[in-house]
Amino acid sequence: MSDTAATTVHEAYAFACMRCGHGWEQAYEIEHHVDGSGQAFVVYKADGERVPSPLSTPTCANCGAHVVRIMRSGRVSTVQQLLRQQQAARERGNAEEAAVPAAAEASHHWQLSDLLHPFHRR
Repeated sequence: MSDTAATTVHEAYAFACMRCGHGWEQAYEIEHHVDGSGQAFVVYKADGERVPSPLSTPTCANCGAHVVRIMRSGRVSTVQQLLRQQQAARERGNAEEAAVPAAAEASHHWQLSDLLHPFHRR
């Protein structure tokens, strides 16, 4: 195997576990190589460490399940940011600011279903 990649692409994905509802995002460096016999192969790295392809069998870090949806990056972080803002408003005692998202919080599954809504149409 060559020490340098022919090309390196940077991609990020969002993941949501369908079993426990855990969501996370991860950025990858995807290195495209060609071996000595001319066969192309790909190496995925996350945080500088070689990892299996996130597209083959993603595993939930929370519960270990393999029933994981893969989405474009930003889907999970957007919901997490909303929840942090909601919590901060509650801690400040700002009932008016916390009231708007509180209706969405009434259903625990709101975050996951909102993230996965585009997949239900297919």
